Amino acid sequence: FNKVAVDAHGIRVSRDELQQEVLRLTSERDNVEQRRAAEVLASFQKVRQIEAEHRRLAALVESRETEIAAFRNSKTFRYTANLRRLYGMLRRRAPEPQVVPALPAFPPDGSYQTWIDLYDTLDDVARRQIATRAHAMAEQLKISVIMPVYNPPPAYLRAAVDSVRNQIYPNWELCIADDASTETEIRALLDSYAASDPRIKLVRREENGHISAASNSALAMATGGWVVCLDHDDVLAEHALAFVALCVSDQPEAGIVYSDEDKVDESGQRREPYFKPDFDPLLLLGQNYFNHLTALRRDLVDAVGGYREGYEGSQDWDLVLRVTEMLEPEQVRHIPRVLYHWRVHGQSTASVISAKPYAMEAGRRAAVDHLERTGRSASVMRVGMSGHNRISWTIPDPAPKVTIVIPTKDGRLIRECIDSVLTLTTYTNYEMVVVDNFSRNFETLEYLRAYDDRLTVLRYEHPFNYAAINNYAVEHSSGDVVCLLNDDTEVISGEWLSEMVAQLLQPGVGAVGAKLDYDDGRVQHAGVVLGIGGVAGHANRMENRLSSGYFGNLQVARRMSAVTAACMVVRRDAWEQVGGFDVVNLPVAFNDVDLCLRLGESGWSIVWTPYAELLHHESITRGPDTGPRADGFASEIAYMQTRWGEGLTEDPYYNPNLTFDAENYTLAWPPRTAGLSDS
Repeated sequence: FNKVAVDAHGIRVSRDELQQEVLRLTSERDNVEQRRAAEVLASFQKVRQIEAEHRRLAALVESRETEIAAFRNSKTFRYTANLRRLYGMLRRRAPEPQVVPALPAFPPDGSYQTWIDLYDTLDDVARRQIATRAHAMAEQLKISVIMPVYNPPPAYLRAAVDSVRNQIYPNWELCIADDASTETEIRALLDSYAASDPRIKLVRREENGHISAASNSALAMATGGWVVCLDHDDVLAEHALAFVALCVSDQPEAGIVYSDEDKVDESGQRREPYFKPDFDPLLLLGQNYFNHLTALRRDLVDAVGGYREGYEGSQDWDLVLRVTEMLEPEQVRHIPRVLYHWRVHGQSTASVISAKPYAMEAGRRAAVDHLERTGRSASVMRVGMSGHNRISWTIPDPAPKVTIVIPTKDGRLIRECIDSVLTLTTYTNYEMVVVDNFSRNFETLEYLRAYDDRLTVLRYEHPFNYAAINNYAVEHSSGDVVCLLNDDTEVISGEWLSEMVAQLLQPGVGAVGAKLDYDDGRVQHAGVVLGIGGVAGHANRMENRLSSGYFGNLQVARRMSAVTAACMVVRRDAWEQVGGFDVVNLPVAFNDVDLCLRLGESGWSIVWTPYAELLHHESITRGPDTGPRADGFASEIAYMQTRWGEGLTEDPYYNPNLTFDAENYTLAWPPRTAGLSDS
């Protein structure tokens, strides 16, 4: 019985054979169930992938809709309405394809000449409108143009004098001081001009005294309430004095008015426009960015004693530094228009600063004198052969305590970040606080534990919120200065923290940002420009880190509207005054920009310095903006645009003639300024 069995048909089968058959059928059933389970799991995963892709596309659509809405509300969209209507009319009128005149296009090479033709060329209508507006001013202020002359090429001298004679604004006088020119043609030419127009005054110096002495001789003849200096080989735009007069009429409290400028070569071609920021006293210490055209109220020039001899080549820089000491910031006005054309030739500083090496040293001494007069302690060093200054502020003794806050979650580069800070930083009075947000990597945790004696580790056991993490760390720290530092940064300059703290301790400064570079030697961050990309972008991004930047702005410390919190120092009292980061509306992106704007709103200034330099291995630890993160990014963009509105398109440290479509200081097509006749 134990060895045999009978099946349903009476067939004798051994029990072993029956058991084997049962095992075979059971195995086959299990295989079928496993295949079905795998198929169900694969289907479920496919559904999850489709749902994730749907969320990504929905976020992308929402983001694009936000960008489209922002573009449709932009000045660019409004300014091109007529062109778009004209294009539509041409399309509707054409019954069949035909050749029609091309509409003005944005040149792919960014041609400055095309930009001039479109946006910086007056027609007769514009000239009449400017003249009408100037004539309607309550006071027809008189502008004295000061011109020291010494043996310029005759053609250049004619162009300079004629540019004054051709001014739309008529209430001017041209005060020429001939600094003992030896060329008979120049002397005859000056005599001819003086005889041709009673508004042209001429004095001849008996001996050559150089530009400061000659400028003072010309100044002594001036009777106007405002003074403009014109070099003997440069050219004024025909609307230059009209725009100065209109600006002063609109802003009667003004003491200095300056404009944008470009260069004109020996063939008369305009190039290299310098579109400047509004008044920045820190930048003015680093470079004479006022330069041309600068108009000064005559009583202020007299009060400081005019031009100082011994500062030749930088005499105008020295003068404006002394005059600004008598003014409030709002009394220094900027006209974002190219009103001055600086002649480029072999012996001019417009061509190369080394043509006049004495000018560089004079500029350094002008800054030193300004600091001494204003009671500020710093050393001033020349930046190579650039003609720029580096201002190294003195840090008080004892130096303030700095809390370095480093948020992390399994940061792959946290070791490089912390080691570089501890190894290279020359500033000594600091503490380091690492905020750990659910790290699980054993090596990371062991590394942090090994540094228990040199840093404090705080556990932030809540969902990721960059703003909240930093606020939590600052609340649990003790430094008078807070340094926010990403865990994917790496210190490469030992003086980085000293430089940032020194800048921060200057009167009225609330936050300071550093220069951050990519691993490949290109710039990642050199301050934040409002308006780029709809909210904000990084100035000079992707430039070579050794580049001087846009007209030297990678070589000098300057004010900005915002800096990145990847490396930022901020005064604790300023931080607490504005309430730190916005944890509700800006948990991930733009919280640093918003913080800086709120600091600015409260009266603090923001500074960026190129002399605190770090590597930023950006996005290695952060990851891409996809899925829910993309949803959040779109909402943060919307919040910033709602909260700050038109302020995002009116960055005082970025010129309206520069683009919002890139981070490289290229031309705006069209500029965000009114038409020439409406300015």
